[in-house]
Amino acid sequence: MPLPVLLISIVLFFVLFFGIGFLLNMLFRSSWVMVILFPIVAILIVNQSKLIEYVRQPIESLKQLGLNFAALHMADIIILSSGLLGGICAGITIKLLRKKGYQMF
Repeated sequence: MPLPVLLISIVLFFVLFFGIGFLLNMLFRSSWVMVILFPIVAILIVNQSKLIEYVRQPIESLKQLGLNFAALHMADIIILSSGLLGGICAGITIKLLRKKGYQMF
């Protein structure tokens, strides 16, 4: 993966998950919604089989999911980690704003 694409992807995932996490934290009046939902989102990004396959053939689907996670390249791991970091920063920002007296919704 070229370096400019990697850098743009890192910033994009950080901003995307920060924004979504910030909005979800405001709506649900919680601070860590996106951090809790991030593993589900990461599984949906890495997943290649349909969700119904987890009901029909759970063992095979979970094995395939494990192989997909093991086959991730370092660039993919860095990009997904930047998304998690964006969710964590959204939680910290919401906590700081609430501590300073700002009430969101």
